[in-house]
Amino acid sequence: MMNWIYLYIAIAFEVLGTAALKMSDGMAKPWLFAASLGLYGISFVLLSQTLKTMPVGITYAIWSGVGTLLIVLIGIFWFGETFTPLRVVFMTMIIIGAIGLNLSAGH
Repeated sequence: MMNWIYLYIAIAFEVLGTAALKMSDGMAKPWLFAASLGLYGISFVLLSQTLKTMPVGITYAIWSGVGTLLIVLIGIFWFGETFTPLRVVFMTMIIIGAIGLNLSAGH
């Protein structure tokens, strides 16, 4: 159970790190760039704890897939990026892929 908690907290920190990196404006705001590095660091520490008990393929697929999905949504709702039906299709495919990989792990 803790492995899942670590994984989802790791995803949250990775997404926050990516948002901070975007807001750093190409490192023009060094404190936001530094924050992104710290957030990524925390994410990797938690991810490494998850990998003690979960298969790397499943863990990484969920970490990157859910993180990608969340950052796309943040891009749309916070940074004003475009929202199209095609994006919805591909976001749905990410969700289906993460669920499918988890179900296929046989644990």
